[in-house]
Amino acid sequence: MSFLSSLDISASALSAQRTRMDIIAQNIANADTIKTEDGTPYRRQLVVFEEKNSFKSYLGESRKKARPAGVKIAAVIKDESPLTPVYDPTNPEADKNGYIYMPNVDKTKETIDAMAASNSYNANITALNAIKAMASKALEIGK
Repeated sequence: MSFLSSLDISASALSAQRTRMDIIAQNIANADTIKTEDGTPYRRQLVVFEEKNSFKSYLGESRKKARPAGVKIAAVIKDESPLTPVYDPTNPEADKNGYIYMPNVDKTKETIDAMAASNSYNANITALNAIKAMASKALEIGK
C-alpha cells in the first residue's frame, strides 16, 4: 500500500460517515410518520459498512498490486424491531382495536448514533490532516 493511498482510506470513511449521518437525519425526520407511500409506518434504517478489501486479500500472491482500501456501504437496511402500538381510536389510521403503530425510531438512540458518526468523521478529518502534513514535510526534504 502506498503512502498516499491513506488519503483514499480517509476519504472513503468520510463519505461513508456522511451517508450514515444522512440516514440518521432521515430517521429522526420520520420519527412520527405513521403512514408511508406503501401505507405502513416508517421503519428505522441502518447503514451497514463493509471493508473494500479484506486483510486476507493482502496476504495473497499478488499483494504488490495496488488495491483500493477503506470502507464502503454494503447496504442500507430496515430495522425489523417491532413498531410501538399507541391507543388512539380517534385517529383515522387506527386499526379496528383503536391502535396506531408508531415507527420504531428512538430519538435518543439516533442522537447517540449521530454523535458517534460525527466523532468518527472528525477522527478521519484529523487523520487526513496528519497525512497531508506528512506529505508536505516529505516534500520539504528535497529543499
